[in-house]
Amino acid sequence: MRRETWVRLDNASNIFLAAMNDRDTKVFRLTAEMTELVDPDILQQALEKTYEQSLLYHSVLRRGFFWYYLAMSELKPKVAVEGLSPCAPIYHFDQKELLFRVIYWQKRIHLEVFHVLSDGTGAMWFFEDLIKEYIFIRYNERTENEHKKTSIQWEKQLEDSFNQHFRQQRQDTFAEAARSAFFSVVETSKRAGKVAVQYGKKTSSWFTSSLEMDSSKKRVYQIKGKKTPDNRPRIVELNLPLGAILSLAKKQHVSLTVYLIALFFESIRKAEPQFQLTDTLAVSVPVNLRQFFQSYSARNFFSTVRLEYTYGEDGNFEDLCRSLNEQLQEHLKQEKLKERLSKLIKAEYHPIGRVVPRPLKDLILKGINRQNNRKLTVAMSNLGSVAFSQPVNQHIQHFFFQTSAVRPQFCMISFKDTLTISFTSPFVETAIQKEFVRLLTAENIPVAVGVNQVTNAELKGETP
Repeated sequence: MRRETWVRLDNASNIFLAAMNDRDTKVFRLTAEMTELVDPDILQQALEKTYEQSLLYHSVLRRGFFWYYLAMSELKPKVAVEGLSPCAPIYHFDQKELLFRVIYWQKRIHLEVFHVLSDGTGAMWFFEDLIKEYIFIRYNERTENEHKKTSIQWEKQLEDSFNQHFRQQRQDTFAEAARSAFFSVVETSKRAGKVAVQYGKKTSSWFTSSLEMDSSKKRVYQIKGKKTPDNRPRIVELNLPLGAILSLAKKQHVSLTVYLIALFFESIRKAEPQFQLTDTLAVSVPVNLRQFFQSYSARNFFSTVRLEYTYGEDGNFEDLCRSLNEQLQEHLKQEKLKERLSKLIKAEYHPIGRVVPRPLKDLILKGINRQNNRKLTVAMSNLGSVAFSQPVNQHIQHFFFQTSAVRPQFCMISFKDTLTISFTSPFVETAIQKEFVRLLTAENIPVAVGVNQVTNAELKGETP
């Protein structure tokens, strides 16, 4: 089978590179807590087998004059004991290194992935194969689940599903694109009173279709706090019974995702002394596009939607749940997703944009990311449920999911009858997370809580 030596980055990946920094590393972590201490030698064997069958994970990131791209490498991954802070940087400019790491500590196996390589769903496929292989080797429970991939599956791993589903067949000529860009700037100027983005006397307009002009005057509440001293995220882990929390969501006639976002908003309202009822709370919610458009790609294939709520004088929890649910359902209409994503792909393949040097693209995308951040209060992500066959299940206790954090957020994942919620934040304070737990316990939901150490005093063991 012929293997491609390089592939262009997908649509979602380009902004990650422009937006990443030492605190917001664009790295996420998947964790499996086993029933016994991890055997590093067996984990290395399992990694080598899984890596052999996962072509995408052979990639390293390279920089071209116009775009970044993934190139195949002959590097071999090595298991390591955990020594860095969670979601520490993986990609370093112009260094040829794999875009993931497998680490362990006591009973926990971690997979950390640079988001440019894959999204949570694609990474979970790799992680599930790794965990199954580890259990098969350690406990000699080989089953029909061996993950041998066909040549078609090899190709599907590297498929750019954004390009496949949303790129228009007809591409504008350079002249048409220039004319379209000119009128786009004129129209944007009329509506907004200025051009979309301007650098000195030069205006970049090829990307304007990827920006959503928001003429609303709402004040989006921004959470502030004391930053952790060494950029490690503050992590608060919650374990709670899945069935009980699903019952609470059902009473509000909303999904678990919507219910927990509403609970997060309530926690902010009650815990933040600077919050006013006239402020708007806004959350970013990722959407797995594989639910709506067929794809077997292990690369990024997701979009994000923005939900908001302003309490005002009459706001209450029931109205909050209803509003969030209605907004989410509207965003998830397949035709709306396709329309929005087609515009983004059209902007990416715009002839003018394709000849803009990569450093200028980075600068533009960094500006877009900065503007988007100003419209958000928090973020969340739901990776859904993990399930294995019984021989595998009995050797695993919990799964966890967390990401690097530029703002307070939570990630959720369920395994068996347990839901785990991982709050990550760039701030030392935990008042919002504590309020979240209080709201759950007030509903008679038992919650087990774990918190990492982030301050100098905590790391030195000077505080309880």
